[in-house]
Amino acid sequence: MTRRYTPTRRRLLKAAVATGGASALSACLDLSADSDPVPKGVDDPSQLEPRQHAWNDVLETDDHGNHALPRHQTFLYVTLDADGEPTDDDRTQVGEALSMLDRAYERSPAGLIHSIGYTPAYFDRYGAPPEGVDLPEPRALSNFENPTFDTQDALLHLASDRADVVLEAEQALFGDKAEANGIDAVSFPGTVDDRRTGFIGRGMPAARQDEVDGIPDDADVPEASKLFMGFNAGFVGNQATEEAIEIESGPFAGGTTKHVAKLQQRLDRWYEDNDHDEMVKKLFSTHLADDIEGVGDNVGSNSGVVPEELEQLVEQARDNGAIGHAQKMARANRDESGNPKLVRRHVESTDENIASLHFPSLQTEISSFEAVREAMNAADVVEETPAIRQRVNNGILRYIFVKNRGNFLVPTRELRALPTPTGGA
Repeated sequence: MTRRYTPTRRRLLKAAVATGGASALSACLDLSADSDPVPKGVDDPSQLEPRQHAWNDVLETDDHGNHALPRHQTFLYVTLDADGEPTDDDRTQVGEALSMLDRAYERSPAGLIHSIGYTPAYFDRYGAPPEGVDLPEPRALSNFENPTFDTQDALLHLASDRADVVLEAEQALFGDKAEANGIDAVSFPGTVDDRRTGFIGRGMPAARQDEVDGIPDDADVPEASKLFMGFNAGFVGNQATEEAIEIESGPFAGGTTKHVAKLQQRLDRWYEDNDHDEMVKKLFSTHLADDIEGVGDNVGSNSGVVPEELEQLVEQARDNGAIGHAQKMARANRDESGNPKLVRRHVESTDENIASLHFPSLQTEISSFEAVREAMNAADVVEETPAIRQRVNNGILRYIFVKNRGNFLVPTRELRALPTPTGGA
């Protein structure tokens, strides 16, 4: 039988994932003792989906086709133990470690979905960038942010609906766990330099609102919301397809690039400044205050900001003296045919007892993400509209602060084990 997640149980599982380590895994396994067995992976990992970034085929969808991300996620920022260019032995060990996960866990939210991406700093070991890939060093994307840049070698991203799975997988790779779901563990030849955790799902933010700094005691995070700000996101109509974000040519064709930002949220301001209609105007668009009900379930498969309205939306913002988050970013996040350019898979976090957001964005080129993020500054609207300032009446910029940024190449499964700049061994 599947265990029902009560609020107390959810808090304990979340605390275990956030804490990490062998003792947290032990506690988590105790909590999960009467859950269904974790489904096993495959004998031959080469038969799996070749694109690491392709998750949608195994994710559940709602009635509108919106994908449900795995509830528990861990971001492991890894530095390789050895200096200089990786050796063939290093490459073999990384390949075996990642294949161990494929054999141990079904590739699904019931098991484990995982991917590994590599930084520009990793390719500096070879003295050359990855061929045919737009992968610059991370940089500040506004004049009012001062982030720490993630320049480790790699980011290993683990995701599952099971808290015990992400913890066990991590311990099998970097701890003392001898097995992962009955499969002999293989250690990863690297050190976790930074460990971040996230969660996503209805009721999860509401269950955690009293555990973190920055949310007023009288704030009412809706039980139906997947995010601390009280609304849902990830509408399929505002997401690129996984095919559209693939690198088209060169040795890394079929892979993609990934930008991950860590954002601290000032939710005391968010809930004290705004009623529901004002939240809608700032998070979505100034023209949608009467159209979005509750957490936004009524909008279906898109946020209400559609390509045909983009220029009109900017004019409305100037007339209203305010501009919404989705409203301004949509201008840069559409190609000439009106299709979105990015896949965004953001999750909430309570690391260090602070309400935060981990924001992975997948796209063919990092420059595409940077253009969308710079559109979020709405510099042209600020210049022309006195009522709109850098952080005032300007979407949600008043409520988020960038703490980290990192850029990564997510190669295909075939090249995921310490690739060279030309894709070979």
